[in-house]
This record gives sequence, structure tokens and C-alpha cells, in this order.
Amino acid sequence: MPSKRWVITGASRGIGLATAKKALSQGDHVAVLARRINLPVLRAELGPNALMLATDVADPNSVQTSLGRIRETWGSIDVLVNNAGLHRGRKLARLDTADWDAVLATNLSGPMHCIKAALNLMGDGGAIVNIGAVVGFRGFPGDSPYGASKAGLAGLTQVLAVELAPRNIRVNLVVPGLVLSEMTSAVDEKAMSKLLERIPLGRIGRAEEIAAVICWVANSTYMTGAVIPTDGGLMAQF
Repeated sequence: MPSKRWVITGASRGIGLATAKKALSQGDHVAVLARRINLPVLRAELGPNALMLATDVADPNSVQTSLGRIRETWGSIDVLVNNAGLHRGRKLARLDTADWDAVLATNLSGPMHCIKAALNLMGDGGAIVNIGAVVGFRGFPGDSPYGASKAGLAGLTQVLAVELAPRNIRVNLVVPGLVLSEMTSAVDEKAMSKLLERIPLGRIGRAEEIAAVICWVANSTYMTGAVIPTDGGLMAQF
């Protein structure tokens, strides 16, 4: 099987980095897009088949510049993973409008900018994998910006699955649950215990587990418009 060329946003850490490593381990090439990139560290971690590009997905000009570089380097791409995300939240009465705007710009407009730019490089058989969140389907107090952005991304996934099917480009949504990350490591023990009580499998997930699902979805040639929870049963619990 010929190697694929991936574009993964938010790929300098967490699920994005784990997905990049998984794709590279399969012999594929990966363009790592992130706002902040530590080039020496990522080069050492990812090796010569990775292309690192500092990119702000909320800025369409930044996205166009990075995709232009990818076109110059590879000519085309096979997979786009919209993983970059921003989380800010408070209950609505105390929510700063600037935080709302920033979250929507990154989590919803960002994937739209990336998809529009990527479609010029993606041919028949391409795959787009959007990364959702449980809060896009279930209500959590204080998470209105994040929840709204991820619910919107779910809707965008459905629309584009139908819109792009004539081009044989598949669009799916992977929905991680609580995953071990820098953000969750800051949660205190009591709060973490309460969160774990709501997860049927009784533990948080690992980025590598989500990455394995993302790669499977990207390679599933008769799947489009699907929502794939990878959350330890969290959505089933509610």
C-alpha cells in the first residue's frame, strides 16, 4: 500500500501528536500543524517524514500559507485531521464574550478554514477526520463555548459528508472522552474521582488509544458521516 500524506492540526502534543506518531509508524508522511512548535524536540520525536509548520487555524491566512507549503512539498494530501482545540469556559452569566469568540474561532471556524484549503490538495479517496467532544452531545455546566463549538463541528461533519461524497471524500467525527493530557493532569484528586465515577470503564483514556481509532477511521473506505465515540462508555452512561 502506498504511503499516505497526513495533515494534523494541534499535533504538537496530546491526541494530535499521538496520531502523528501512529501514522508515521505506518510509513506515512505527516504535516504537523500547531500554533507553537518546538522544532528540535519534534524533529527528534517524529523523524524525517514529518513536516512541521507553525499555524493558527483560527487565521485563514495562516492556514492558507501552511497548506501552500504542503502543496509545494508534496503536491497533494490524503488525510486531514482537525484536532486543534481551545477550551475556555465559565457559566454564562460570567462568560467573557472574547472567550466565546476565541473558542468558536479555533474549534469551529478553524476546521472550516482547514477543510476549504485542504480540498484543493485532496483527491478521490481522501479522508477528513474531525475531533469532537462528549460535551458537544451532552450538557456540562460552564462549558457553553466548548460545547457549542463541538456541536457545530458535529453538524459540519454531517453536512460535508453528504456534500463531498460525490468526490469520494469521507468526513467523520471521532469523539474522545476524558483523556490523559496536560489539562487533565491539573485536575485535583477529588474532582478526578468524581469524573471517573461517570465513566463505565472506570478510567481515563490514553492519547494513543484515540490515535488508533483516528487512523482506523481515516482508512475506513465505506464510512462517512459517522460519529465514533471513544470515551470509555461515557456517552452511553447519560
